[in-house]
Amino acid sequence: MNKPPAGVVLDLGNVLISWQPALAIAAGVGADEARRFLDAEDFDFMAWNHEQDSGRRWADGVAEVRRTHPHWFEHAEAYLTHFPASLSEVPGSLDVVRDLKVAGVPVVGLTNWSDELYYPYAAEQFAVLRLLDAVVVSGEVKVAKPDPRAFEIAAERAGLSLDRLAFVDDSPRNVEAAAALGMDAILFTGAPGLRTELRSRGLPV
Repeated sequence: MNKPPAGVVLDLGNVLISWQPALAIAAGVGADEARRFLDAEDFDFMAWNHEQDSGRRWADGVAEVRRTHPHWFEHAEAYLTHFPASLSEVPGSLDVVRDLKVAGVPVVGLTNWSDELYYPYAAEQFAVLRLLDAVVVSGEVKVAKPDPRAFEIAAERAGLSLDRLAFVDDSPRNVEAAAALGMDAILFTGAPGLRTELRSRGLPV
């Protein structure tokens, strides 16, 4: 039987903290316009947001929209202005993290998140984040998943090799990237399923 993972690396967005950008955009321009923006064929919201997650400053990101897609500028600005409205707790995840910590298992966060938005709006407001031994914020380290370096930094923060870590994310692309590096990668579909996956690996949750 394989040894249980020595530590766990958790994505934050939609694993520990629900992130629904439509709610923030709708707070500024309405639900219909928010959906139109997110579904636009001429603008890739997720790719644009990823640039800020990778370290680009939000002032520069919004300025780019004003310059290249002025018809979406109000929508992009609404997302930034009302960002906190996009966040809430993922049910059950706090309990899983708490159980891991009680058992003495190192738990590190690895998130694609702008440092400009993470620290003011999440770090101090969600109790689950205060349980983590460390959080690697992509906007701060200037590298985002699925780049292998992001996973390596998380392993360094955990003080463990990649092959001794379980990794949990809701993105299949990130799960595949972690598995390719030798991590025990788990696709998150909800806290109950995560608990089952961790127990099957011998972790006491």
